[in-house]
Amino acid sequence: MSYAYLFKYIIIGDTGVGKSCLLLQFTDKRFQPVHDLTIGVEFGARMITIDGKQIKLQIWDTAGQEAFRSITRSYYRGAAGALLVYDITRRDTFNHLTTWLEDARQHSNSNMVIMLIGNKSDLETRREVKKEEGEAFAREHGLIFMETSAKTAANVEEAFINTAKEIYEKIQEGVFDINNEANGIKIGPQHSPTNPSLPSGSQGSMQGGVRPRRSAACNMLTITLQLIDDNVKV
Repeated sequence: MSYAYLFKYIIIGDTGVGKSCLLLQFTDKRFQPVHDLTIGVEFGARMITIDGKQIKLQIWDTAGQEAFRSITRSYYRGAAGALLVYDITRRDTFNHLTTWLEDARQHSNSNMVIMLIGNKSDLETRREVKKEEGEAFAREHGLIFMETSAKTAANVEEAFINTAKEIYEKIQEGVFDINNEANGIKIGPQHSPTNPSLPSGSQGSMQGGVRPRRSAACNMLTITLQLIDDNVKV
């Protein structure tokens, strides 16, 4: 399916806060209670509709361990949006938000939209971080805020889509230079001379899916790109 825009996201936060589970719930609409620790980065994609336009979200799920922080930093560049995730049942993951936010803003473009997510809202009886604390942190740092549950899917759709809406609004306001793909936005193949609502200069692109595969020998993520096209096979 063609799209008007492609937005690149990155998901960041401490290990075990549910980043991979949020991605899986959004892309596959399922919850996996036991999930291997992410090594390096993992990838997911999904189409959504905003203002009648097809938007492709390309989402990179990063490892929370300090050992992979240098890899994570390389993915800040070229991201239009970031989901900064903490676990409402673990105070330490909330306390580390400032470090994650400083890292993100240091290594990303200044217009990147950041959504603060308090995950695991289904575990209310184990809550250590009040919702009001998350709201206050978001206000102080100019972030969007939501509490989610990757298990029950509560607010998962809204978190990803509201981030995309904010990016789309910035495009309409001229905040993003959409001709510079380093901003994490790509004009898609829906653009044509008969569609004046999109900026000029777009390039067609082939639809693709990425299947992440870990390599134990080198402890790095290997990504196999499978091009989906009637005439192309890899």
